[in-house]
Amino acid sequence: MSSCPCRGPRDSGAAPPGTVLSIGAPQGRVAALPRGEVIHVCRNIKTLYNFEPPATDEEIRAAALQYVRKISGSTNPSAANREAFDRAVDEVTRVSTALLGALVTSAAPRDREVEAARARERAVRRFGASPVAPQPEAR
Repeated sequence: MSSCPCRGPRDSGAAPPGTVLSIGAPQGRVAALPRGEVIHVCRNIKTLYNFEPPATDEEIRAAALQYVRKISGSTNPSAANREAFDRAVDEVTRVSTALLGALVTSAAPRDREVEAARARERAVRRFGASPVAPQPEAR
């Protein structure tokens, strides 16, 4: 077993550094790539494009932080690596913001509330219980 720095233990299939990511594998699983490469896909980074209202600067930076954490294998870099880590987050944020601003589509923007409701429904189907924390009993 190896581990994902953002999710914990995962199945075998760790890929060597530089392996191309395959998008769409089930959470905690590996995705087979056409050339026989295999890699875990982290689902913490959410789609930010084509939403109404558009993604905020904070959401873009949070996605950049998750990406840098994933590729560096570190959620909390050492003091020796802090400057490089922070610089990478800044650069990924800048490039992601430019990308989101340059993309074009003819599709109607997705509604955040509708997408959030769908995600909650999928969680209930997947985990069999409501994702809402139980409330304490009243006295």
